[in-house]
Amino acid sequence: MSWGTELWDQFDNLEKHTQWGIDILEKYIKFVKERTEIEVSYAKQLRNLSKKYQPKKNSKEEEEYRYTACKAFLSTLNEMNDYAGQHEVVSENLTSQILAGLARYVQELKQERKSHFHDGRKAQQHIETCWKQLESSKRRFERDCKEADRAQQYFEKMDADINVTKADVEKARQQAQVRHQMAEDSKADYSSILQKFNHEQREYYHTHIPHIFQKIQEMEERRIVRLGESMKTYAEVDRQVIPIIGKCLDGIVKAAECIDEKTDSQLVIEAYKSGFEPPGDIEFEDYTQPMKRTVSENSLSNSRGEGKAEPKFGGKPKGKLWPFIKKNKLMSLLTSPHQPPPPPPASASPSAVPNGPQSPKQQKEPLSHRFNEFMTSKPKIHCFRSLKRGLSLKLGAAPEDFSNLPPEQRRKKLQQKVDELNKEIQKEMDQREAITKMKDVYLKNPQMGDPASLDHKLTEVIQNIDKLRLEAQKFEAWLAEVEGRLPARGEQRRQSGLYDAQPAPTVNNCAQARESPDGSYTEEQSQESEVKVLATDFDDEFDDEEPLPAIGTCKALYTFDGQNEGTISVVEGETLYVIEEDKGDGWTRIRRNEDEEGYVPTSYVEVYLDKNAKDS
Repeated sequence: MSWGTELWDQFDNLEKHTQWGIDILEKYIKFVKERTEIEVSYAKQLRNLSKKYQPKKNSKEEEEYRYTACKAFLSTLNEMNDYAGQHEVVSENLTSQILAGLARYVQELKQERKSHFHDGRKAQQHIETCWKQLESSKRRFERDCKEADRAQQYFEKMDADINVTKADVEKARQQAQVRHQMAEDSKADYSSILQKFNHEQREYYHTHIPHIFQKIQEMEERRIVRLGESMKTYAEVDRQVIPIIGKCLDGIVKAAECIDEKTDSQLVIEAYKSGFEPPGDIEFEDYTQPMKRTVSENSLSNSRGEGKAEPKFGGKPKGKLWPFIKKNKLMSLLTSPHQPPPPPPASASPSAVPNGPQSPKQQKEPLSHRFNEFMTSKPKIHCFRSLKRGLSLKLGAAPEDFSNLPPEQRRKKLQQKVDELNKEIQKEMDQREAITKMKDVYLKNPQMGDPASLDHKLTEVIQNIDKLRLEAQKFEAWLAEVEGRLPARGEQRRQSGLYDAQPAPTVNNCAQARESPDGSYTEEQSQESEVKVLATDFDDEFDDEEPLPAIGTCKALYTFDGQNEGTISVVEGETLYVIEEDKGDGWTRIRRNEDEEGYVPTSYVEVYLDKNAKDS
């Protein structure tokens, strides 16, 4: 099967077919090129998608990714990033292994095709020239033959005419001979050219054209083979990345299998556990009877020995709720100072002691007046959820000791702060060690540098270490306080919805939440709901109350001028009785004698608690 023998007369059609073959190859090149562009675009979109859903640094989203489901999603994003990289590899391989080679091959193919068809046209032109020569000699031979025949007829006519002179007859005879000779010459020339043409024609159709067409056929077959190889390479490029893409998908499946719903549930508990106990049952208050309280363990007027016993952990609170609080809690609310305690003075000398709260010293009002003011004040916030929002709006930055948070959350924040400070301390210590080593090197080799130039930097690092250690000790003290108090809280908490969604920090000099002696949270006058009790009944029940027993002693470290309502003045070195320890608000309740008691800042005294009294 050869184009030279089968298609010897299809020169033009072969020319069109080979051009169509090149067009097909160029079309395939364009297809592969657009595929590479799609792969690059797809990889870019996948990377942007993965980057879009990556957690932002130092944001709330980054904290959410400690859950196993979120970790699996993060692994999916990372695997999709690798998946996008494989599409980029596909694009690069298609470009290097197919596009570059085919582009060069198309140019070579065009040049080869042009050369072959140029040779074919040249052979066609040669055979056409031979054909024209043959036609010309043939026409000349025909013309000479006709001229010789006419000259012969004229001679015979002249020879037969008796009126024509002999000279004219001779002239006609010579003319006929000349024409006859010319015809013979034309015949010989025509015969020679015809033989030459037949030889050229045989060469053309049996040698030149088959040879040229065979080269064109080989060229076309190479093009077809190259196109098939390119298609195989196209498939192999995709096949090469399938194992890696499979690994990416396996990574996504593995990450999904690592999702543990129990672990996520435990993380939710750790994230939002407050450490408080659920509130106890609210006792029924019968308004059909006069508000006369009988002497019982639930009454506000019972003896200290009967009413001092606290309910065990998990039990019900036995005190009557005034509003939502027990007797001792209400007493603490009405008599305790409303401002945060002042910081201890820089020195122990009396001249360095601050004056504490700024309100002028006033004589204590009777308890009934305080309660009447408490009962008649119009509440500004009628629900605890509104109270939480109001507090959130009023406060600025969160307290340094995280006292605005529930105990469990506060413990976690303090632990996190302590860990951060320890890391900073270790970093500074490493820097100090490096500077010390460098200084030793300078001392041994003075030409390398001046040791004195490092003294300032070393001093600065040491000062930073001291500051960080003091800061760490402060947070460790708060942490020890929280960790020591969390297990000891046996009573059920009275949350009243204050930590519904987000804990509200404490507010100074305004509506302030304060922790009462039994560990629950109470609110100030403006935060309480309306309580329909009579102030006179309240006074009657508290008139005969016995004073709180002492649970230890304390020694005043500094002089404190108690100018605020509910505080008491102390002198440096004075020893007093402790009747209520600090419950987290910074105040300790003390007594000097039977009639003189009040609150002092916890940082101003050194407390010595009686273990037996505290355990009881």
